[in-house]
Amino acid sequence: MPANNTFYNEIITDHNIHPVHKKKIEGANLSLEGVNPSCGDDITLSLKVENGEVVDGGFEGDGCAISQASADMMLDLIIGRSVDEAKRLGEIFHRMITGSITEEEHEELEEAGILQDIAHMPARTKCAVLGWHTMDEMLKEDEA
Repeated sequence: MPANNTFYNEIITDHNIHPVHKKKIEGANLSLEGVNPSCGDDITLSLKVENGEVVDGGFEGDGCAISQASADMMLDLIIGRSVDEAKRLGEIFHRMITGSITEEEHEELEEAGILQDIAHMPARTKCAVLGWHTMDEMLKEDEA
C-alpha cells in the first residue's frame, strides 16, 4: 500500500474516531441539517457566528467515516475565520472534488486536501461534501 494511502487512511480514521468538533455548540446562532440519502449520512451542523466571524462550530449526527471526518476537518479550517473566508474555502473544496484547483488553493485546504482523491470515487463524493454543502447552504440562508 502506498505511503500516501496509509496517510489518507490514518487521517480519516483519526477524525472519525476522535472528532474534535462532534459536539453540541452552546450559543450557536446558525444550524442546519444535512442529509445524504444515498448512504444514510445525517448531520446537523451548528455555527456560532459573531461580527462576521465563525467563532465556534460543531456537528452532531451519524454517517460514514468520510462524511464525519470531512465535517470535522472543515470545522478545523473555518473556525476563527470570517464568514466570507469560510464560503471561499467551501467553494475551493467543491472545485477540488471536481478536480480543478491550483496548488496554492489545495494548500489552503490543509488536511481537507487529502480528500482530493474522492473525485475518483463518485459514490463517496456526496459523503465528503456533505458538511461543506451544509455549511454553504446555511451561510447562504443567513445572508437572505
